[in-house]
Amino acid sequence: MSVTELEQNIDMDRVGEQMYDLMRELYPICRSITGEGFRQTQDILKQHVPLQIRAVPTGTEVFDWTVPKEWNIRDAYVKDPDGEKVIDFQKSNLHVVNYSVPVNQKMSLEDLAKHLFTLPEHPEWIPYRTSYYEEDWGFCLSHNDYLRLKEGMYEVVIDSTLEDGHLNYGEYFKRGRSPDEVLVTTHACHPSLCNDNLSGIVVTTLLAKYLAERDTRYSYRFLFMPGGIGSIVWLCLNEDKVFAIKHGLTVACVGDSGNFTYKKSRDGALEIDQAVQNVLRHSEREHKVIDFSPYGYDERNFGSPGFNLPVGSLTRSTHSQFGGYHSSADNFDLVKPQYLAESFGLYLAVVYLLENNRRYLNLKPKGEVQLGKRGLYGMLGGLQERTISEMASLWVLNLSDGDHSLLDISDKSDIRFEIVKNAADILLEHGLLKEIT
Repeated sequence: MSVTELEQNIDMDRVGEQMYDLMRELYPICRSITGEGFRQTQDILKQHVPLQIRAVPTGTEVFDWTVPKEWNIRDAYVKDPDGEKVIDFQKSNLHVVNYSVPVNQKMSLEDLAKHLFTLPEHPEWIPYRTSYYEEDWGFCLSHNDYLRLKEGMYEVVIDSTLEDGHLNYGEYFKRGRSPDEVLVTTHACHPSLCNDNLSGIVVTTLLAKYLAERDTRYSYRFLFMPGGIGSIVWLCLNEDKVFAIKHGLTVACVGDSGNFTYKKSRDGALEIDQAVQNVLRHSEREHKVIDFSPYGYDERNFGSPGFNLPVGSLTRSTHSQFGGYHSSADNFDLVKPQYLAESFGLYLAVVYLLENNRRYLNLKPKGEVQLGKRGLYGMLGGLQERTISEMASLWVLNLSDGDHSLLDISDKSDIRFEIVKNAADILLEHGLLKEIT
């Protein structure tokens, strides 16, 4: 099936709305790298994809890290000297520094201010802050609200727990005809932030749901994990499985209007790198390609030197490069169904390319094949009159030497992959090619 046929058989507007609806359902949940919020999120995703929920106990040694204590929160607030709630977790889960230890105290504004975080440059936004690996506590609020705080004694309550428990992650393995795998991962630990990374969660979910119903060449492994520590945990517990990963992508920040950005794998010149760049180039959308760096999302762990897996990252705006990053401004005004649908379509195009990339051998390699007598070539007078499809056939025959893939041919000829692939299918049917396995 071609990319065009895929698009014709999928109502992209409906897919965008489905992802947006799922995002709305997930948005209120206070997620973190551990705890009930993360598990509640996975339970909702299980309604769409048959996820297996893995649990790893606190204290488990995973390479240079240790699985942290589990954090849960029920409520949190700050009351001013008049007894009014000036900060309320129930109104926004961003108000509490993620992983804050329990607090129940009265203190002066001066002491409280040491635990308050704002964004003076964006005085209406609530920042998002964490304290995963250092026991501390704090509140986040808009800078305008901070300026309105009055002198006096404040009641400060954080009704949370930080104790031994588990780190969880969701995994769905879709078996294909080959044991070779495509890895698709997304971090599912952030609270009420739409682009980072509810967008990644919903696009990954719909992609998994779509592929679950189809016969595929590759096997697909989908991971919904806490950022950073989650990929370290998975790699440590699954070292015997990584050899099967032939291609991989981390999905994040795919719901805003920004241009697409591809961050290459650590190697930088692998098939996944070539495939994504080919799709982007022929999409006719503005985009950029950046080299790998050991900073960002989970591609940095998959690309650590001990693994060096073929995993890149396909986003729209990169982290920290869109307005509202890690703040309350990362909301439904930023993310829209049409942008989610465009991202889903682009990921689907990459999957289509990976699924259909092949190498062939020209069975009549001496001289130009006579296509006309096979009804494959119009009686044309010159090169300029030949159609793109006919040119694709000539390129396929010339470069089908066992060394060039269809993707290589698409890149070299600058002809869309699906046109090259369709040409190869026709030549194969007429006995002019043999697939190289």
